[in-house]
Amino acid sequence: MAILDKLPRHLFTRRGWGMLAAGALTLAAAQVMGRRDLLTLALLLLVLPLVSLAGVRLVKPRFRVYREFSPSPVETSAPAAVYLAVARTGPGSGRVVMEERLPGHFGQAPAFRFPSRSASGGTSRYEYHLTSRYRGQFRIGPVTAEFTDPFGLSLHRRAIDDGDVLTVTPAAVVLPATGLAGARGNDGVTATRVRANPSDDDVMTREYRHGDPMRRVHWAATARHGALMVRQEESVTTPEATIILDHRSGAFAGAPGTAMPGLPGHDGHAAATSDTFEWSVIAAMSACAHFSERNFSLRLLDAGGDPAFLHSPSATDPAADEYSGPSGLQAIAEGLAAIHLSGTHHRLDGMHLDKAGKRAGQSVSAGSPVHGGEDHGPPAFDDQLMDKLSAHRMRGPLIAVLGRMTAQEAAALAPAAAYGTHAFALLAVERPGEFEDVLEVLRHGGWRVAAAAPKTPLPAAWGQLAQDPALPVAPAAEVRRGAGVAP
Repeated sequence: MAILDKLPRHLFTRRGWGMLAAGALTLAAAQVMGRRDLLTLALLLLVLPLVSLAGVRLVKPRFRVYREFSPSPVETSAPAAVYLAVARTGPGSGRVVMEERLPGHFGQAPAFRFPSRSASGGTSRYEYHLTSRYRGQFRIGPVTAEFTDPFGLSLHRRAIDDGDVLTVTPAAVVLPATGLAGARGNDGVTATRVRANPSDDDVMTREYRHGDPMRRVHWAATARHGALMVRQEESVTTPEATIILDHRSGAFAGAPGTAMPGLPGHDGHAAATSDTFEWSVIAAMSACAHFSERNFSLRLLDAGGDPAFLHSPSATDPAADEYSGPSGLQAIAEGLAAIHLSGTHHRLDGMHLDKAGKRAGQSVSAGSPVHGGEDHGPPAFDDQLMDKLSAHRMRGPLIAVLGRMTAQEAAALAPAAAYGTHAFALLAVERPGEFEDVLEVLRHGGWRVAAAAPKTPLPAAWGQLAQDPALPVAPAAEVRRGAGVAP
């Protein structure tokens, strides 16, 4: 019996292997003894398992699988129920052993028999639960079925569906209530005084649109711009929080000499990430939830001024950068689910990838570190970002979730503080003590700053931002593009 257990299980059952062994022994006995009846028995014992093997591979029963997740998407460490419905759509009968394939970190794959005891109308329904410690998109399934012949001699295992993708979003951490949201109520509305006779300094202007009354033309602004401009006296009372999420590989790669871990994906590959980047993703999600609960609209940009989720495979609308309400917060969570480090990075399959994620033809060792000397992604903190911030200046707080920075990069970002009612920078780095010079540059630009290691509790880092002293900041009109602040 121990020998049978060592034989391949994907061809024959133990009964089938036993019959083949008995056939081989009978054939040897027939040759030695010269008995034709033994030869006939040997041929029967040998041919029957082979015929059954051919039968289970040629006859392919057809099934239809329905799979539903609840909730979908689901947050990390939260349970998700998976509902399976399996129905036979072709001819066939008998019981089939089935198994749901799962990524390794979900634990043991569930197995079940078809049809189930509670089957109705030819459809069997099953339920099991999953919990993921990691964010990402995961292929759940396919269901594999193990078919056998009526004599139980041979086996054939094959997938009967393609599986479905489960999106796991980062869970927000509850942040302490501080003054970071500015002087606004819990509903996010600022009390404004309506003046009977607003002066030229109080009104805002915009370009003339067809249908605007001529009495609203602002002639002084028209003369300055060389185009018809009209008064826009309505107050903007809905605040907007702008979050800058840095996802350059150079800012979050592991320390030199260490391997960069991978983010699990449903395509079988692992995209580049790191402990500091995972911490920053949770920080961004928590900040978005914190401001959304206070009725802020949200705008998310990357370090280059592009929409933060432009290259996120899980984003519902990659080109969007403005979100509002519960649906907007959900879209942000989905965009953060599979976001990974941009620029040149290494996947765990050992292939060097370019910015588009395609093979560049250069082979590297699996798990190679990504650090200085490589392409760290698109330019950061340049005029494109400043233009985006300038277009929405003074509409609400500005929060930058960053990784490692040089003093030169900090000097390029520092003037952007003038575009927000408040400016806060949170650095996720391995050794916070090594970045005091960077923090000082940002402070002199008007930012409140804090540096935190991946093990630092996020509420504690958020509290550090509230306690950091605020320095005077230049008016937005005086910000010079590309001008850094010297330390």
